[in-house]
Amino acid sequence: MANVNAQEGKGKMTPQQRQKLKHFVKELDNFKGRHTELVTVYVPQGYDLNGVINQLQQEQGTATNIKSKSTRDNVIAALEKMTQHLKLVKRTPPNGLVAFAGNVAEREGFQNYRVWSIEPPMPINIRIYRCDKEFILDPLKEMATDKTLYGLVVMDKRDATVAILKGKTIVPLVKEDSMVPGKMKAGGQSSVRFAQNRELAAKEFYRKIGDIMKNQFLMMEELKGIIIGGPGPTKYEFVDGNNITNEVKKKIIAIKDITYTDEFGLQELVEKCEDVFANEEIGEEKKVMQKFFDTLGKTPGKASYGKDEVMKQIKFGAVDILLLSEDLDDATIDEFTAEAEKVNSQVVLVSTETREGIQLRDIGKIAAILRYEVRGEY
Repeated sequence: MANVNAQEGKGKMTPQQRQKLKHFVKELDNFKGRHTELVTVYVPQGYDLNGVINQLQQEQGTATNIKSKSTRDNVIAALEKMTQHLKLVKRTPPNGLVAFAGNVAEREGFQNYRVWSIEPPMPINIRIYRCDKEFILDPLKEMATDKTLYGLVVMDKRDATVAILKGKTIVPLVKEDSMVPGKMKAGGQSSVRFAQNRELAAKEFYRKIGDIMKNQFLMMEELKGIIIGGPGPTKYEFVDGNNITNEVKKKIIAIKDITYTDEFGLQELVEKCEDVFANEEIGEEKKVMQKFFDTLGKTPGKASYGKDEVMKQIKFGAVDILLLSEDLDDATIDEFTAEAEKVNSQVVLVSTETREGIQLRDIGKIAAILRYEVRGEY
C-alpha cells in the first residue's frame, strides 16, 4: 500500500499529505492502456472488503467473453493481481481504500503488471469499479486540491478589483473603474454642485461593486468569508452604506487598510490578513517563511539555504525546520524529507503561489531554520 498516511482523527489534510497524494496521482496519471484494461477500485469507509473481492472474482469470469485475446488476458490478469492484493489487505482501512491494477508495459505485446493502493488522507464515500483505458483519478485529484475559498475586494473611489483566494492562489475576477470625478473641479462649476455630482457618482460606483459581489460570491457554497481592503475611509463608506445585500454583507469577516486597489492590492490584502488566515495553510506557510527571513536577517548562523548546504546541516542534525518548495521534483522532496525525518526535523512544503514562496524558489528552493548556530565547524 502506498505511503499516504491517513489523518489522525478528524480535520483538514496537512500540506505533506496533500503533496504525497499529488505525487501518487501524478505517477498513475502517466499510465494509459491500449484498450479498456486498466482496473480502478474505490472502496468507501466501512464497506466490507470481502464483497469487493467477490465482485472482482465474478468479473474475472465475465472477462473471459472479451473477444480480443490481448485485452482479455490483460483484464483477467489485472483482476487477479487486484484480488490477491486485496486479500492481503484483509479489511477496509478507516478512511476507505483506493486500488489500481493493470499491464503498464510501454511496448505492446510486453507485460508489466502492477498494483497500487492507498488509504486516502481523508475519508471517501464513493464506490467505484471500472475497467478503462486510464485509471480513474478524478476523486483523488479533487481531494488533493486545497478548497479553502475567500472573497477579496480592494477598492477606493477610482476603481475596484474583486477576486477569490483559492487555497494559496489569488484569482482576479472583475476589475471595475469608476466614473467619480477627481477632487479638482472643472472651471465654471460651483463647489456645491461638484461635490453633489461626485457623491452621486461614488454611490453609483458602490452599488455596482455591491452587485458584482452579489453575482460572484452569493452562490459560492464553500466561501469562508469576504475580506475588503483599500486606502482611506472609502471601504467603510462602501460597507456601511446600503450597497451590499444582507446575505453578502454577513459574509464580510474583515476590513483592512491597504495602499493599492489592483493586483498588487490583492497581494497586500492577503499579507495583511495574518490573523484571518492563522489556521489556514496559507497563513501557516507565510508565518514559517517570515520566521526564516527574520532569522536570516537577525541571526544568520541559524538559517541556511541551498541544496548542498542544507543537506549537510540535516545530516549534522542541526535542522529544526526544513523548507521545501513545491516547485522541486518529487525525487528531491522525497530525499530531503526522508533525511529530515531521521533527525526529527519538521518538514514544511511551500507553494510558489505566495510572495514568500517565490522568494524561496528564487534562493534555491530549499532552506532551513536551524536548532542552533552553525559556523562551519561541521
